[in-house]
Amino acid sequence: MSEATTLRRAGAGQLALLLAGSCLSVLGAVLIAPVLPQMTDHFAGVAGADVLVPIVLTVPALVIGLTAPFAGYIVDAVDRKRLLIAAMIGYAICGTAPLYLDSLPAIIGSRVLVGLCEAAIMTCCTTLIADYWSGRRRSRYLGLQTLLASVSATVFLGVGGAIGGSGWRAPFWLYTVALLLAVPMAVLIWPPARPAAAVAAGSRRVPPLPWRALRTPCLVTLGGGIVFYALIVELSFLLDEVGVTATGTIGALSALMSLATAIAAGSFARLSDRTPRQLLPVAFGLAAAGFLIISVSDAVPVITIGAVVAGGGTGLLLPTLLTWATNNLGFEERGRGTGLWTGALFVGEFLSPLLINGLAAVTGGLRPAIGVLGVATAVMAVAVLWIVPRSAPALNRTSS
Repeated sequence: MSEATTLRRAGAGQLALLLAGSCLSVLGAVLIAPVLPQMTDHFAGVAGADVLVPIVLTVPALVIGLTAPFAGYIVDAVDRKRLLIAAMIGYAICGTAPLYLDSLPAIIGSRVLVGLCEAAIMTCCTTLIADYWSGRRRSRYLGLQTLLASVSATVFLGVGGAIGGSGWRAPFWLYTVALLLAVPMAVLIWPPARPAAAVAAGSRRVPPLPWRALRTPCLVTLGGGIVFYALIVELSFLLDEVGVTATGTIGALSALMSLATAIAAGSFARLSDRTPRQLLPVAFGLAAAGFLIISVSDAVPVITIGAVVAGGGTGLLLPTLLTWATNNLGFEERGRGTGLWTGALFVGEFLSPLLINGLAAVTGGLRPAIGVLGVATAVMAVAVLWIVPRSAPALNRTSS
């Protein structure tokens, strides 16, 4: 247990709340995807609706990427718990705004505010997990965070599609779940005590960040976000291209990929005695192999195998990157470091479909574009052997 959390011991209740809060950014990213066609029809009379409606889905990810570092500063300078509770309430209010807003620009504005709240929630939840636990337990719970994010993406897509049968506004009701989480969070979550050295100094001034230590993990994470999000967005389109149009079949094949991601993320704790220099080539290598398998055949079983292999790679990738970035941060640096890492990840996720669609236009199709991404990911798998310092410690060795 780290120095900042010696006075109280976190347990299953705190973990469940922080993991549930971490899933809210996934809910925001995928919940309304199934109702976008209905929204497009509803706003057909609005100029540029074909372009503006997809922005309703994607703009929160961009806002998270741009603002998570600022949320991290508030986390370090002010208070983890107060920012988390305020963001949860704001998430519920802004997330449900499309239930009564009739203007498409106003709805997009509410989604920008949702992204702001998600940036704070993600940064606070991840920072608190690192505050409350250390060593192998921290590694296990960060892996579990990735596991749940992947599984919840599949669940939220299905729920959004089911509820969307009642109208395009109906899925926005689910944003009220944040209020249900905010109440037990207010009771069970506590702001960790400041380290004794900081208390003795009697100052709330935040210390400078170790930029050199964070620069490389965040740059690699930017590429990792592109890799991680590629098939989450594109798998259904790949299957549609080869004649799989039944939503049940697409959902089942997507669930297989999510299962592979979950298994790999769940294995992270057992692998955390390795260094990032050992695990990242494996993670990027598996993702590259999966992308290349998909690119060589239009047979559904081959595409499924490729998706499962890539899913295993991305399941190992995210907890490795997160733990590498945050393990050596002290208590009063952790919020800003986590915010920078979260920002890099979500900028990568936002760029992922844009990059793949651009490659598809150049290469003549989605599968060739995935093949090009596979080659680039394979290059990354080799490059990290030079990018990651040999001195990088094992991932289960934690700082304060």
